[in-house]
Parts: sequence; C-alpha cells; structure tokens
Amino acid sequence: MDGAHGGRTEDARTHEERGWPASSLLGRLGPADRDHLLALGARVPYPADQVLMWEAERTDHVLVLLHGLVKVTGHADDDREALLAVRMRGDLLGELAALDGQPRSATVTTCGPVVTRSVTRADFLACLRDRPQIAHAVNQSVVAKLRAANTHRVNFVGCDAATRLARVLHHLAMTYGERDGDSAVIRWPITQPELATLAGASEPSVQKALRRLRGEGVVTTGYRSIRVDGLARLRSIGYADR
Repeated sequence: MDGAHGGRTEDARTHEERGWPASSLLGRLGPADRDHLLALGARVPYPADQVLMWEAERTDHVLVLLHGLVKVTGHADDDREALLAVRMRGDLLGELAALDGQPRSATVTTCGPVVTRSVTRADFLACLRDRPQIAHAVNQSVVAKLRAANTHRVNFVGCDAATRLARVLHHLAMTYGERDGDSAVIRWPITQPELATLAGASEPSVQKALRRLRGEGVVTTGYRSIRVDGLARLRSIGYADR
C-alpha cells in the first residue's frame, strides 16, 4: 500500500495535479472517491508490449490505468487479431470479468510503459457497494464504451475505406494525440493491419488511403507514431457530409 499524506495517496497527488481525462473513470469521480479508489490494491508498472490480460482467461482482478496507453484486441472468426479499442490513463480495465465472473472478453496489451493499480475482485466489488458514486461512475464508463462501439459501427455504414480511415485517424488524434494547434501526434505504435481493423477495411485499401493522405500533407507516418498535420482537413475528408 502506498504511503499517504493528509489522506491522499502518492498516486492521487501526483496525477490529480495534471488532471485526469474527463471521459475516463477517474475523471468522472470527485476527489474523495478518486482517492479512495486509488488507495486500493497495489501499484504495478509494466514495460512496453506486455500482455496484461488474455482473452478467455479466468482472472477477475481489475486494473486502474495510471499512466500510458493500452490496446484492447480480440480474435475474429478467421483467427485474425482485431483491434477493438484503445484505453488511456484514468480508465478501468477488466471490469466486465470482475462484475459477472465470466472469462475475459479481450486481450489487453501495453503500448509503451504503463503504470496501473491492481485491485482484487473482492476489493473492487466492496468498493462499489460502499461508494455509490464510484459504482455510478463505473456504470457510466461501461455505458460510454458500449455507446462508442455502437457509434463506431454506425459511422461506417455506407462509407468507403478512405473515409473510414480518415474518421479513425481523426478520432485517435483528438482522443489520444498530443495536440498543437491544428496538428496532433499519436505517440504509440499502431500497425497498418490494426488501422485496417479499426477502419473495417482491407490492408491494401488502408495503404492506398494512407499514401493519399501523406501525399496531400494531411498525415506523416513515422517510427511508432503518426502525425496529423491538418486536423481540420482530416475532419473534412472524414465528415464531408456533416
């Protein structure tokens, strides 16, 4: 257990000063509830490319993501790995298995160094019983993830591959990118097969669309990063009809 000062854990003090993303679980909580959650379990760091949870395994602890990004993947019917989502600091990982006792629904892998708090299922469920506001925030978080998945599916109906890729890149840049005016850098490794999965397109189609975006000066691809050089232009490509 981390040491505390004035009722606050070291994790809570350090990260609260920087602020948690408003859409994350920790961003939805008030200071007292956030500190309570951050006092549970143990602080655990992980290196890059480390699997934190395996799809179908029977573990039921949860992880509170304090620093870094992770990718959530699953296996499609043809055994290809499908990128389902990306989670950022402040998010909760593994809550479904903790809530229903079923096997893990996806694999979670670190994108660069990550720091978490690992909380047992028993402590997590007790926290939900004892702290109604945390339970409400967890419910909101689960619903938000479901809505995002539904929106993702609906947004792609009737769109060509280039439009879908533009929408995916714009979402990633706005949600996880380091913003600088009309530019943003996505500083974590995302492969073209993963982009193709997110965009619901074939790899050749994504490669062709990326070449076009690079040629028009909209994006620049580098080692383990993608830079969007024109967010407004990228949005106009992805949402020309809106």
